[in-house]
Amino acid sequence: MSPADYALIGAVIFAATALQASIGFGMGMLAAPVIALVDPQLLPGTVILLALIVTVLVTIRERVDLDLHGAGWALVGRIPGSVAGVLLVVALPGPGLSLLVALAVLSGVAFAVLGWTPAPRRRNLIAAGAASGVMGTATSIGGAPMALIWQKLDGARLRGTMSAFFMVGSAVSLGGLAIAGAITREILLLALWMVPVVLAGYVASRYLNRFLDQARLRLLALTVSALGAVLLLGQLVLG
Repeated sequence: MSPADYALIGAVIFAATALQASIGFGMGMLAAPVIALVDPQLLPGTVILLALIVTVLVTIRERVDLDLHGAGWALVGRIPGSVAGVLLVVALPGPGLSLLVALAVLSGVAFAVLGWTPAPRRRNLIAAGAASGVMGTATSIGGAPMALIWQKLDGARLRGTMSAFFMVGSAVSLGGLAIAGAITREILLLALWMVPVVLAGYVASRYLNRFLDQARLRLLALTVSALGAVLLLGQLVLG
């Protein structure tokens, strides 16, 4: 990759980390379409590796407020969903994975805009966890199903519960991808270079919350994510 590519990925990872640490989700939706434009082979491993760092930090910060019961039932679905996601990564070539990323982003945005609010019952939590496992492992974009199911939680409880779920879920996904040989040397090197960027984005999230409320952050995330997905689809169509 060129220095410009590293700079572009660094900028989007910084913004995506600040977003994830502020509202509890959105890192994959924001970062994956841009990274796919640079090199689809860097997905989903790079984003999942970096997201694991963010979720550990936020889980520690919001540990008092997280809902362990709800996160536990969601993880019951996440594990088999992650296995299915690994199979998709192995089966799909680069363009196919890019298309899946774009469609996953646009689907998540559409559900969020429509305001669909499924009740956080046990069955729904397991189903959402399974969907998150498939999408998150295959494309690094697994936040939409969980954001839908937990969207009525307040800020700290939402961030803590989502982060605890994704901390365990990301570790499971990474294990599966590593076994399948989908965590390459290039992915590990890029993730290592981006660790300081992630830490800077996490620190920035504390200040970001002072200027933008959760509704504005959510609108910004949806807008940027949709634009990134549209650009990715345009690249695929135009070749």
